[in-house]
Amino acid sequence: MSRRPRCRYSTCPVVITLGLFVMTTVNVAAQQKAPSYAIAIHGGAGSAPENDEDRSSREAGLEQALSAGELILKDGRSSLDAVEAVIRVMEDLPQFNAGRGAVFNAAGGHELDASIMDGRDRSCGAVAGVRTIRHPITLARHVMTDTRHVLLVTDGAESFADELGDAIERVSNEWFSTDQQRKNLQKAQAFREMPDGFRIGTVGCVAIDSQGNIAAGTSTGGLTNKRFGRVGDSPVVGAGTYADNSTCGVSCTGVGEDFIRHAVAYNIAARMEYLGESVEEAVRATLRHPSHRTSGGVIAVSKAGNIVMDFNTDGMNRAAADSNGRREILVGK
Repeated sequence: MSRRPRCRYSTCPVVITLGLFVMTTVNVAAQQKAPSYAIAIHGGAGSAPENDEDRSSREAGLEQALSAGELILKDGRSSLDAVEAVIRVMEDLPQFNAGRGAVFNAAGGHELDASIMDGRDRSCGAVAGVRTIRHPITLARHVMTDTRHVLLVTDGAESFADELGDAIERVSNEWFSTDQQRKNLQKAQAFREMPDGFRIGTVGCVAIDSQGNIAAGTSTGGLTNKRFGRVGDSPVVGAGTYADNSTCGVSCTGVGEDFIRHAVAYNIAARMEYLGESVEEAVRATLRHPSHRTSGGVIAVSKAGNIVMDFNTDGMNRAAADSNGRREILVGK
């Protein structure tokens, strides 16, 4: 019986097969390359849209905010700039609970909270209970850059804004009011407490820029019919906002007390760092912990540019984009 000669040439089937495998692996790796930038935003977790008009309004607001952030990141500017710009847009949109459109507290007024964090060195700034600041996220950034503190509240934050002069735009407290939120207050007072599925709160943004720097920010009017002076998770770094270049950036929305109790934003980053979990695994395990109930949603962007948008409520307004072509705007489930 004659033996089949051993292959010595590049036309050998084994060599060709190996070459095709290598080429395929290279092509797949190229397709899955980390994006040079990525961004995720949310406009609150809670109820699904009431009708088509409500859905369209939320989608239009998310589109406007996402486009503002994309433009900055495509231009090579910082993730901090993108996060602040996105949230400023949403603070001016009455369909979201931040800035104009903020919920009423039990006293019939508005108290606004915000925070921002830089993943390069964990610098952060926050404000809580402000009443005349059109863009609380901008004041929070000034707390980060212009003071040695992290969190300023109520009259102290307002006084700091006075010192900054024209850098901070001021409005009357009534400027934040909308007819829709007045109706929501009446419903909440009738229920004595707003049902979980009714809540729509908080706006937030997380981004990674072309330099690999992560930033996160969150801004809110809080909970409808909240007690005067109540502060939720949004201005609490580690609860509602967190950013670290070595792991991820996170912004949360939902029942703030839950996020504070369980240090949700930090817990996601910690699981990634100490357990080696992916951002998807860390968000899922934190938001769906069997004994630590957390009602709401999370957006997160990892150091590799992976985006997660997850929630356990009836809906969450959310959007995302990256340099690899991903772009989506989602409302409700």
